[in-house]
Amino acid sequence: MRKKIVQYYVLVCGLVMLLSFGLFLTATYQYVQIESMQHLQSEMGCIAEGVRLNGEEYFRQLETEDRVTWVGADGTLLYDSAPKGAREDNLLEQEEIRDALQNGTGKSTRHSDVFPQYDIFYALRQPDGSVLRVSCAQDSMVSVMLIMSSPLLGILLLVLVLCSFFAYRLARQIVLPINQIDLDYPNVDATYRELTPLVSKIQQQNRTIAHQMDELSRKRREFAAITEGMTEGFLLLDRHTNILSGNRSALALLEQGSGQKIENLRRDGCVPQVRETVELAIAGKRSEFVIEVEDHSWQVIANPVVSHGQVHGVVVLVMDVTEREQRDQLRREFSANVSHELKTPLTSISGFAELIKEGLVPPDKMQEFAGDIYRESQRLMDLVNDILRLSQLDEQGSMPSAASVDLYALARRVLSRLAPVAEEGEVTLSLEGEPHTVWGVEPILDEMVYNLCENAIKYNHRPGRVDVQVRKTGDEVVLKVKDTGIGIPAKDQPRVFERFFRVDKSHSKAVGGTGLGLSIVKHGAQYHNARVKLDSRLGEGTTITLYFPPDKSK
Repeated sequence: MRKKIVQYYVLVCGLVMLLSFGLFLTATYQYVQIESMQHLQSEMGCIAEGVRLNGEEYFRQLETEDRVTWVGADGTLLYDSAPKGAREDNLLEQEEIRDALQNGTGKSTRHSDVFPQYDIFYALRQPDGSVLRVSCAQDSMVSVMLIMSSPLLGILLLVLVLCSFFAYRLARQIVLPINQIDLDYPNVDATYRELTPLVSKIQQQNRTIAHQMDELSRKRREFAAITEGMTEGFLLLDRHTNILSGNRSALALLEQGSGQKIENLRRDGCVPQVRETVELAIAGKRSEFVIEVEDHSWQVIANPVVSHGQVHGVVVLVMDVTEREQRDQLRREFSANVSHELKTPLTSISGFAELIKEGLVPPDKMQEFAGDIYRESQRLMDLVNDILRLSQLDEQGSMPSAASVDLYALARRVLSRLAPVAEEGEVTLSLEGEPHTVWGVEPILDEMVYNLCENAIKYNHRPGRVDVQVRKTGDEVVLKVKDTGIGIPAKDQPRVFERFFRVDKSHSKAVGGTGLGLSIVKHGAQYHNARVKLDSRLGEGTTITLYFPPDKSK
């Protein structure tokens, strides 16, 4: 502000000085012109009287620095004090002589062709009809400015220096009371009256901030009371992993207090896995893990706090899921046991069905009975295989080694295998995108894509479409399977990935299947650290999207 005051003050002073100099030069120049014309008129009176008394003899004794010209009534040059080379050719055409012949007097000003000056002419008609003319030279405005430029510039420079000095002192005195305003407790009487609205506004804002701080403190107390009463753990961290807040459950699990960093917590127990979830959340990705601490299972969920596209912190929830994990464990054990128990009798049923198909039963019942047994046995075999696959994924037992898998080529092979089924169901298959690789186990990935595409064909309309797309979004490789089928009701969507869950049991029985396809997809995605997204509308179709992490081999 002080700099601007000085600049404006000096600028105004400079402009005022320049304007004053311009007015002064203009007034001076006009004054000189008037004085010159009066001088010529006075001199003309003397010369006219001398010519009247002495005639042409008067010019022989005339001594003057001005030019004197005597012109006859017919335009004859009777006398001219100027050299012959500077004389005009036709005097009657000169403005001042023409006016003098007509009106008695004439005046004119003409610019010199040789020098930067003006010639002022005054003409007077004599009683005999002749005309006397007197002229003098006057410097032009440009010449006057050039002559006076040096002193004027000196004066202007001096004035600007003085203006700068006084402007600086004045600006400092003006700004000093403003800088001395106490922003916490501003006093209206201690500053300029013109600043009263500003000071009043600061006072009002201070009151508003104090009220907001009180409200914030109250809400923090309420928030602390709520979180402390939660059985779930709660942590709030900034982007530098400093623990800003946490309830008793979370801090007890970590055996630490607030104000520390996740990286500095003890490295035994569950802290390393919590640290991993926080690091993923700081990178902008929601993450969750289930960790085991002694005889308890804890689910850790880390969500990034994003504002204007930037991560400013992380919210971590720690929930006791011991009971849920135990139920899942019992279900997994049951599935594994049932699978092993059913595989042997199912193989026998399949063998009997083949004997019947060979003709070892009465001909009138053989084909129908054998076909039913064979189809049911195959369906049960598929069920057993799916249960075994789920059990394998749950336990993460022996798996083929992981490698880079071209997801686009894999999807093309799956669609090729399903082409006959799609043609029978009047479903059009399409594949879009380009080759992208993911790091994973190819048989599992193949089964995941196969189950998605098979479901999209089975639960489709006639005619219908299944569109498969493989693309890359950021660092993630995305596989999208979209159909135009019957869709899934909103109330059933959270459960479609559960084992043996069927939305429409009658329709599922008609099209076949084990009810484990999407469960295999979900567990396969978890095995590959991928995300699954479901988007479905009843009667319009379903879209299932898999988001795979970057290929770590690259």
